[in-house]
Amino acid sequence: MPHPLDKIDVSIIKSLMEDGRKSFRQISRELGISTPTIKFRYQRLVNIGLIKKVIPVIDTSKLENSTIKKCNCHTEIPKIKVTEKMSVKMICEYCEADISGKPQVLKFADQERFFCCTSCKSLFKEKHKGRIDSISEKFMN
Repeated sequence: MPHPLDKIDVSIIKSLMEDGRKSFRQISRELGISTPTIKFRYQRLVNIGLIKKVIPVIDTSKLENSTIKKCNCHTEIPKIKVTEKMSVKMICEYCEADISGKPQVLKFADQERFFCCTSCKSLFKEKHKGRIDSISEKFMN
């Protein structure tokens, strides 16, 4: 007998599709549902076979010194051999310039943002102050 998805199941799936790294606690806050309920529903979705695995989606355009091979399977996900010789291109969150040296880091809630200089970091904080405060407040509650 097919298992019908309800509003909570669909909301959990949509939340994980936005960011599969979210914790059960983050999802519960987002949906206004208790953490144990989210964990139970997630486990049930795994047990019934709907959720097979949560995998990272790699932005291969950010990898330097990489050899990317296309997979012969039915998906378009490339096979990548990630090695210690690779590096990740970092882009400033404010001016979108390449970050060539050590990035300036802005940490708030469970997030980090990276900038090319202290000016961009300050301008970003000023421009997005309300949003940063809101996210930080939700994270603390």
